[in-house]
Amino acid sequence: MPKSNGLFFSTDREIQNLKPEQKRYSVKDKLNNGLFIEVKESGIKTWHYRYSLNGKQERLTIGRYPDLSLKDARQVRDESASMVAKGISPKQEKEDKKAGRLNSLLFKDYGERYLNEVILKDRANPYNMILTLNNDIYPMLGHIALNQISIDDIRRTIWRKKEQGYDAAANQVRGLLKRMFEYAVTLGLVPYNPVLSIPTRHIFKGKPRERYLSTTEIRTFYTTLLNSRIYKPRKLGLILSLLTLLRKSELLRAKWEHINFEKRVWLIPETKADSATGHSREMLVYLSDQMTEILRELQCIAGNEPYVFVGRQRGTHISHNAFNTAQKAALALTDIPNFTIHDLRRTASTHLNEQGFNRDAIEKCLNHTIGGVRGVYNKAEYAEERIKMMQKWSDFVFSVIYEQNLIFFNEVAQNKSA
Repeated sequence: MPKSNGLFFSTDREIQNLKPEQKRYSVKDKLNNGLFIEVKESGIKTWHYRYSLNGKQERLTIGRYPDLSLKDARQVRDESASMVAKGISPKQEKEDKKAGRLNSLLFKDYGERYLNEVILKDRANPYNMILTLNNDIYPMLGHIALNQISIDDIRRTIWRKKEQGYDAAANQVRGLLKRMFEYAVTLGLVPYNPVLSIPTRHIFKGKPRERYLSTTEIRTFYTTLLNSRIYKPRKLGLILSLLTLLRKSELLRAKWEHINFEKRVWLIPETKADSATGHSREMLVYLSDQMTEILRELQCIAGNEPYVFVGRQRGTHISHNAFNTAQKAALALTDIPNFTIHDLRRTASTHLNEQGFNRDAIEKCLNHTIGGVRGVYNKAEYAEERIKMMQKWSDFVFSVIYEQNLIFFNEVAQNKSA
């Protein structure tokens, strides 16, 4: 490898003025970024990028000058440096493409690259995607070379979920595969996206859910839940789900640092991304007396842990399915038709609307965007109305589920008198 003669370049003119010598030599980019140009005895000038990966020095040949200008060479260098930062060898990648060795890149290996380069960077909570990869995609496609995966392979993977009776989950598998192959096309790893041959409309047709709990169902479910042997924080979490109108994911990630007992507000710093803009919005929950009391009890249980709902390992929150498991266990003890935790938001919204509360204030509690012209001009947060509404809603729910002989309420009464 020719050694640098100590010269530097910073402009195209300086590169043009480099003359051939008896021995070839290299000149550094003045930016000191690993970019060199090699001048051979014949006068041919070739770009190189030198870098260190896993403790070893490597050199990537980029192209010839002036076919590749200084500006273009620096851009290729920057793209290559980005790959190095991710632990990928630009030189090896180039050699693999040239030798046609992409056939050896298994889908699972590519999937781990997609996870690190895309999912973990773009998603605040990648749990569901990782679960889909490990449970639904890798078992079907992980052992197949990326560029050998056919439309039939994709169809078989998606239809496996449909045949299990999970059409919505099958559509999620399709969506993740579609994005993964889009990225593979961008990287030049495959020539086209095979998932596009299977339209969403043939997999899943979403139906708007209308399920909500009647007053009688609220009473039956929650009295059964509170009188059961289900772990107490799960019980309290399911009550908070109904009282606060929060999404399950927002409850799971709740931290004590975001709850101000003195001001009686609970900050949700990151909610579900808006479907129209793709951006998350923070929101405030105004705490009622009952919410405050429940959170105080959860704080005693959590101790010094950062999360409201403590996971099995220190510093973590409970798993994605923890509330689902508790809800299903309680539901199984009743004759109430099936409902989901998310249906509790619709339950609260329906009852609040029936009780005559301001519709826009309810939408703010749900952290929904107000649509149409009204939404453009209406930027009010309805703080005072929401404070009163949350307290009246909590009073209503507790009046419905209160039973003098219920263990839960007896414990509360004992704690107050102690």
